[in-house]
Amino acid sequence: MNTHTAGELLISEVVHYISGLVPINVEETRSEMSSIIARYHVKMVESDEVHPDLTEKIQLYLSTKKLEGLSATTLQNYERDLNIFADDVKKRSEDINSADIRVYLAKFQHLKMSSISTKLSVLKSFFGWLTNEEMLLRDPTAKLRPPKQEKRIPKALTIEELEMLREGCQSNRQRALIEVLYATGCRLSEVHGLNVSDVDHQSMSARVIGKGNKERVVYFSFRAMYHLKKYINSRTDDDSALFVTERKPYRRVSKRAIQREVSKIAEQGGVKHVSPHALRHTFATLTLNNGAELAAVQALLGHESPETTMVYAQLTEDKKHEAYKRYLVQ
Repeated sequence: MNTHTAGELLISEVVHYISGLVPINVEETRSEMSSIIARYHVKMVESDEVHPDLTEKIQLYLSTKKLEGLSATTLQNYERDLNIFADDVKKRSEDINSADIRVYLAKFQHLKMSSISTKLSVLKSFFGWLTNEEMLLRDPTAKLRPPKQEKRIPKALTIEELEMLREGCQSNRQRALIEVLYATGCRLSEVHGLNVSDVDHQSMSARVIGKGNKERVVYFSFRAMYHLKKYINSRTDDDSALFVTERKPYRRVSKRAIQREVSKIAEQGGVKHVSPHALRHTFATLTLNNGAELAAVQALLGHESPETTMVYAQLTEDKKHEAYKRYLVQ
């Protein structure tokens, strides 16, 4: 529909509405409105397209979150989820209600509850922000509760599996990667972002940027430090990244490539279903089972809440039984 036609249709609808409320001279009102509308570019929103109002507000929200320091990955995930939502709902933000959101989320029943919960969390953040900024009078997600999720205990490697993984390494880079992931308990994104200059060899530590752009110190074991130095000394490139590609042109290895490398090492060592995050779980589990304080492990992992770390403390029945026998007053 062209601009001229859309403007005429708008005038007709407005004049018709006003004439139903109060007596007016229809032709005179139409003429006055035509001269006003002529100063504006009017475009009708088709029923099968995303409403510009929602698109604009999504971009404004993302810009605000970027200024607040959200990581590029988180922003990309938010933008993807919000654009999928906008494409499905196709309404002005103020016209969206709880029912629209429930119907939208119901279309993802094939996904895990955790994935649906994440989608709702993004929408809650978006509409909560619009309401706080007084762009909306009410938050349509306020009464929506995330779906109940099964409490899955994270899979951690046994000490034997960890040794098998080490034996599966066939290069300096592979061994250094495994030792750094395990010894630091870092997230995949944190190891990916490390530079050679970030490593303090004297204190055997490094500063990493975690979730929410928060910085923390992580530590290397003697074994991790030994294999990391061996790997760095074997390199012939001058790239700043801690882990680089094996072939020229040398550059920072991607997160996906790190995942593939860990899977490859696991296959070589005869260990099933190993990921970078499994090594993070292993770090947390073994340190807690070895007597580390929960608060210390929480800080090392970069968890905001102790509840997130607590799940690792539930892993071994042997430890529970040992504590029972040790501390029960007979």
